[in-house]
Amino acid sequence: MSRNIDSWKRELKVGAVVRRSPGVTRWAREVWKPVAVIPGAPEAFWKEMVRDGEVIEYHAGTIPMELFRADVEGYLVSLNMAVPSVWVIMDKDPTSQSPSGWVVSAITANAHEALDTLDSGESIVEAVPIPESLAAWIKEFIDMHYIEEPFKKRRRDEIRVDGDEDGKGDPRIRQQSDVFRSPSSIKKPKVH
Repeated sequence: MSRNIDSWKRELKVGAVVRRSPGVTRWAREVWKPVAVIPGAPEAFWKEMVRDGEVIEYHAGTIPMELFRADVEGYLVSLNMAVPSVWVIMDKDPTSQSPSGWVVSAITANAHEALDTLDSGESIVEAVPIPESLAAWIKEFIDMHYIEEPFKKRRRDEIRVDGDEDGKGDPRIRQQSDVFRSPSSIKKPKVH
């Protein structure tokens, strides 16, 4: 299989579909959750798509999804999940122009990147099922760049570390015999 060195990066515009549903507690009046992606979507900013009672689905935004050669292992993790997924990442909207207060900041196929973002606790990070056409596009990129490295067992050093007895002979430690003695020789203060 020939590898094209110049193809280290690939990009595709992808839209994010976000569902707004009523909250179930008094602290969360509504719930905003990414539920799908649209490969090759046109530009949009919180365009209402479907309304079913109080549940509304929006085309929240279209942004470029980038694939990099260095991240192919993260793409493999996403494609090999029980439900192959991509990750929609939403951050607080600094302009406050979105109805949710959130803006789509990234769509990624890299499970490792999603996990790193999830660790911050300041973003909404949600796995959504990947459409077949997008999965094929990512798989083609993986096939171009993934090189499986064989497992190499690490050999131990031949240095013996069990010969020293810690504390023995150290003049800073007061001792009668060795540091591993029982504390039976501790004298108790006299009470008058």
